[in-house]
Amino acid sequence: MTVAPLRIGNASGFYGDRFDAMREMLTGGPLDVLTGDYLAELTMLILGRDRLKNPSGGYARTFLGQLEECLGLAHERGVRIVANAGGLNPAGLADAVRQLADRLGIPVRVAHVEGDDLTAGHPRSLAAHAYLGGAGIAACLREGADIVVTGRVTDAALVTGPAVAHFGWAPDAYDRLAGAVVAGHVLECGTQATGGNYAFFTDHDPARLRHPGFPLAELHEDGTSVITKHDGTGGLVDIGTVTAQLLYETSGARYAGPDVTARLDSVRLTQEAPDRVRISGVRGEAPPPTLKVGLNRLGGYRNEVAFVLTGLDIEAKAALVRDQMEAALDAAKSRPTEVRWDLARTDHPDAPTEETASALLRLVVRDPDQDAVGRTLSGAAIELALASYPGFHVIAPPGKGSPYGVFEDVYVPQGAVEHVAVLHDGRRVPVAPATDTLVLEPAPEPALPEPLPPGPTRRAPLGVVAGARSGDKGGNANVGVWVRSADAWRWLVHQLTADRFQNLITESRQLKVVRHTLPNLRALNFVVEGILGEGVASQHRFDPQAKALGEWLRSRHLDIPEALL
Repeated sequence: MTVAPLRIGNASGFYGDRFDAMREMLTGGPLDVLTGDYLAELTMLILGRDRLKNPSGGYARTFLGQLEECLGLAHERGVRIVANAGGLNPAGLADAVRQLADRLGIPVRVAHVEGDDLTAGHPRSLAAHAYLGGAGIAACLREGADIVVTGRVTDAALVTGPAVAHFGWAPDAYDRLAGAVVAGHVLECGTQATGGNYAFFTDHDPARLRHPGFPLAELHEDGTSVITKHDGTGGLVDIGTVTAQLLYETSGARYAGPDVTARLDSVRLTQEAPDRVRISGVRGEAPPPTLKVGLNRLGGYRNEVAFVLTGLDIEAKAALVRDQMEAALDAAKSRPTEVRWDLARTDHPDAPTEETASALLRLVVRDPDQDAVGRTLSGAAIELALASYPGFHVIAPPGKGSPYGVFEDVYVPQGAVEHVAVLHDGRRVPVAPATDTLVLEPAPEPALPEPLPPGPTRRAPLGVVAGARSGDKGGNANVGVWVRSADAWRWLVHQLTADRFQNLITESRQLKVVRHTLPNLRALNFVVEGILGEGVASQHRFDPQAKALGEWLRSRHLDIPEALL
C-alpha cells in the first residue's frame, strides 16, 4: 500500500528568526509536521553562557512564546511540531512546554531527545554536544508525541526523523534517507530557500521578495521530494533558490550525517511548476562510524576601536595613528597577545558628504586578560584625541572588553553517545547507533565537459553570470558558485579553479582552498580553510560568518565570453 506523502514545513532558520513564522505556516495551508531550527555554533555558546547565569535555562525561549500563540492552532489542525529549541536543556524545555499546555488547557503529548550533551567529558568546554541523527525523533513520533524537542541534532534530522516515523524506512534505506537529508538541508535555513539572501534577487519584483514565505517539502515514500511554499505567500522557489541553499555550509560531494551520507553529486533538480522544484536521484551511503562533537569554550576577551579617517592623505593618517597606538601598546603593562589592523577604504574623492569622504581604520585586540584589552586599549586611544592625525575621531570609544568564544569540532565513535528518546509518558527508549558504517572518503572528481570554444570576451563581474552563497563551518568558510546554463557551466568549470579563486579572494592566498565539482547542479563549492580563525564567536574578521564572501567573489572582474553576457 502506498503511503501518503509527508508535508513538512519549517518555521525557523535560527534563534531570532521571524517570530510570526509559526503562525504563518500553521494558517497558510495544510501541513503534517512543522519543524524549527534554532541552533547554530554561535547559539550553543550563547545558550551556554545563559545556562551559567540560570541552570534551568539553556534553551531557546522564543520557541515558548511562539507556542503560546500557536499551540492551539497546531492541535486543531493535527500538526506535529519538531524543533531543536531544547539547545543545552531539552528536558527543561519539554517540562516548560507541558506547563504551558496545562495552563492553556490544550492536551498535547510532549517528548524530548537527549544524549547529545558530552560537556562532562570535556571539562575545558562551556558546551560540548554531539550531532545526533533523526532516530530519536522518530521513536518519539512513533509513540504518539505531538511535540518533540531536541538538543543538538543535525539540522536535517528534523526532517529525517519525521520521515522515518511516517514511512517506516529501515536504517539501511540509504537512498531514501539521503533524499530526506537533502530536503531537510534545503528547509533548515527557512527563507533562504524561498528567495531570501538570493544572488539573483534583482531578476524579480522587489515586492515579491519583501516578505518571503517559509518553505515546505512534500516528501514521498521513495525519498523524492518537492520543495514549495504555501500558496499566496511571498518569495519564490526555483532551481536557483534551491541550488543556493543546497550549497550553503557544505563542502564535498559526500554530505555526511549520523543517519546516512548523502551524495550531493547525485541530486537532480527539476522545475515542476511555478514555486515547485522536484528533488530526485539522490543516492545515499552508510553513515561514518563517528559523530561530530561541537566544542564551545571561552577564548578570552576582545575589544575594538574604529578610527575615522576623512579626506586627504588617508594612508598617511592611518600610518600615523597606527604607529602611535603600537608604541602605546608596547609601553603598556600588558600588551594584548593579538593585535589586528584593517583599513577599509570606504572614502571617495571629492565626496559630497563627510561620511562618503571617510575611511575606517579598525583595530581589534584579544587577550586572556580583560584589562589588557580594556584599560590598555581605551587609555591609549583616548589619549590621542588631541595628538594625532587631523580630524581625529572614533566611531565609539572602546569599552572594557567582552568575552569571545572559540568553536572546534572533534569526533567520537557513534557508540560512545547514549542517544535516548524520552517519551511523553516518561519512558526512556535507548536509540541504537548505526551498525553498518563507512569511513568517509572524498568523492572522486567527475569528468569535466568540453570547454567553450574560443571567442570574444568582455571584462565583467563574475556575478553577471554566476550566483553564489557562502557561510561558515567552524574556522572554515565555504563558497558555493553556480550558473544557470550548460554553456556557462562549460566556461565556469574550466575558468574558476582553486588558484583563480585565490587570486580573486586575496584573503585566501595564504590558506588552503579546496574545490569540489557538482556537475548536476552546475556548481562549484570552494572550502577556504582557516579564514574564520577559531570560528564565528571569535569575531576573527570583518564578516565573521563569511556570509558575504560569495558576494565579494561575484563582484570580482574576469574576462567573460560575450556569448554569456
